[in-house]
Amino acid sequence: MKRRKIVMLILGVVLAVGVAVTLYIIKEYNRIHKDTADLKPDYSVSAANMLQEFQTEEQSSNKKYWDKVVQVDGVVKDVSKDEKGFYSVIMGESSSMSSVRCSMDSVHNKEAEGIQKGSPATIRGICAGFNADELLGSDIILVRCVVIPQK
Repeated sequence: MKRRKIVMLILGVVLAVGVAVTLYIIKEYNRIHKDTADLKPDYSVSAANMLQEFQTEEQSSNKKYWDKVVQVDGVVKDVSKDEKGFYSVIMGESSSMSSVRCSMDSVHNKEAEGIQKGSPATIRGICAGFNADELLGSDIILVRCVVIPQK
């Protein structure tokens, strides 16, 4: 009789854990991100200033910007489209190899089509990191980006 209670207790715990894990997986699978266009930026900065911050104080800049909504102003160095049709906008000074790379949100992909190389732009996105490279130029990575209309 005692053995049967132990087996039932173990089965109950395993079942409870299984239900909890299943509910968590369903919740994460159906999670919807907020549209970056509707989010208020935590920081508004020029591409050149942001690059300078990261190049001089990488650790403090990572703490400041990581996973924050950042609105970046600057000149468009290039606009690229990958094989799946997603756009990336590269911002920064043409004389520098360093840049701010903005991966456009797929919902706002059409807005990136109108951006011209060499034109000023304002882009809002979420900072996802910094790739430091002295030889090839450093990159700040922004994801889920949207183009903010010029006023």
